[in-house]
Amino acid sequence: MAHPLVDQLRFTRSEFQRGIGDTPIADGNIQLGPMNSIGWIVGHMAWHEQLYWLTRMQGVTPVPALDDLVATGKPATTPPLDEMLEAWRTTTSAADAWLDRVSQASLAEPLRSSPVPRTIGSALLRVTYHYWFHTGEILAIRQQLDHPDRPEFVGPALDSEHPYRPEAE
Repeated sequence: MAHPLVDQLRFTRSEFQRGIGDTPIADGNIQLGPMNSIGWIVGHMAWHEQLYWLTRMQGVTPVPALDDLVATGKPATTPPLDEMLEAWRTTTSAADAWLDRVSQASLAEPLRSSPVPRTIGSALLRVTYHYWFHTGEILAIRQQLDHPDRPEFVGPALDSEHPYRPEAE
C-alpha cells in the first residue's frame, strides 16, 4: 500500500485530469494575457514530476524536451496539449513505481541534487500543492473560454477512494 501522501498526490493528479476534462486540443494552446496555456501547464507538471522523482531520484529523464520547453524560468511557450498530455502520462507512469516505495522513513531523506535543502516529504507536498495551484489556473482558463461542464469543486473520489488514513505504525 502506498504512503498516504502518495495517495493524496494520486488523488490530486486525478483532480488535475478532471479539471482538464474534455478541453479541445486547440483550446489547450490558447494563452490568455499573462496566463499560461493549458498545454504548458500540463507539460510543466510533467516536468516537475520528472525532475523530482525520475531525474533527481533515479537518474533518468524519459522526456528530456520538457527541460527546455516547460521548465520553471524558461521563456513562455504554448506546446500542443495532446503532446503534453502524452508527456505527462509518460512521466507520471514512470514515477509511480518509485513513489510506491516511499515510506515514512524515506520522507525525511534529502531530495537529491536539489538547489535548496528539501526532503522527499517536502518535495511530495510541494508537487501536490503545485498541482492544486495549476488546477485552479486551468479552470480559470476554461471559464474564460466558456467551456461547459467544468468541475466546480473537489470531486467525490476524495471521500470514496482517497479518504484520510493514518500511516500504519
